[in-house]
Amino acid sequence: MFKKTSLAFLASASCLGAGLHQARAIEAAAPFAEPTVIYADPPVRRPEPMRTAYAERSSMGGGFIEFLFSDGQSQGSPRYQQQPSYQQQQQPSYQQEPGYDPRRPMEPQRAMRQQEESIEPARPSMDPKFEKQLVDYHGKEGAGTIVVDTPNKFLFLVQGDGKALRYGIGVGRPGFTWSGVKQISAKKEWPAWTPPPEMLVRRPDLPRHMEGGPQNPLGARAMYLGSTLYRIHGSNEPWTIGTNVSSGCIRMRNEDVIDLYGRVNVGARVIVI
Repeated sequence: MFKKTSLAFLASASCLGAGLHQARAIEAAAPFAEPTVIYADPPVRRPEPMRTAYAERSSMGGGFIEFLFSDGQSQGSPRYQQQPSYQQQQQPSYQQEPGYDPRRPMEPQRAMRQQEESIEPARPSMDPKFEKQLVDYHGKEGAGTIVVDTPNKFLFLVQGDGKALRYGIGVGRPGFTWSGVKQISAKKEWPAWTPPPEMLVRRPDLPRHMEGGPQNPLGARAMYLGSTLYRIHGSNEPWTIGTNVSSGCIRMRNEDVIDLYGRVNVGARVIVI
């Protein structure tokens, strides 16, 4: 039996040697060729949905055990939820910028404008007929005379030769109108104002004294009439020209009273009708 096994082994080795010799002979006869390498396409990686863990935890402990016993669904609220940003064709949402407080104060310029609008409502414009203009005048008064037409709310400075400068004015309220002939006894620029006692009785809210300036009710110029408290003066309320508004004074726009002030002298005659 040993002899049979040895013979079989030798036969196999002889066959193997013969086969190896034959393969080498074939390789020597055939040209050498590079092996062909086939590359697979890289896998397309798709973004996995981001998942956000909820604070709630299942009574089953979570993880794989919870998945098995819940058939892929957790009890109650889902433990994981896909983020809305991964939803198909998700439209962007816009919201108020963080930290915006609608109660925060406005910028100073805007706040100031709104305050001025609330304090100073729109005023009616003055009728153009009260603008300063040169008109025909057929009265008998000489040049340099001031004529105050109270009913029509005009002041005329007679020029002579049938002409006069006409200005729009504001006059006394009902009960405060008057008439007569006076002379200009004094002229003052940016006059101070001290309300008379009878005016303070009617208006106790008025200041006892006010220095001259843009806020002073006597305006830019004042021409005093005789020894009375009446004046021809400017106004910081130009929209009142053409109305019955004063306590007896003749009120003009500041630009008009400055013009008249430069044209007349102390001693000029004033006729109020």
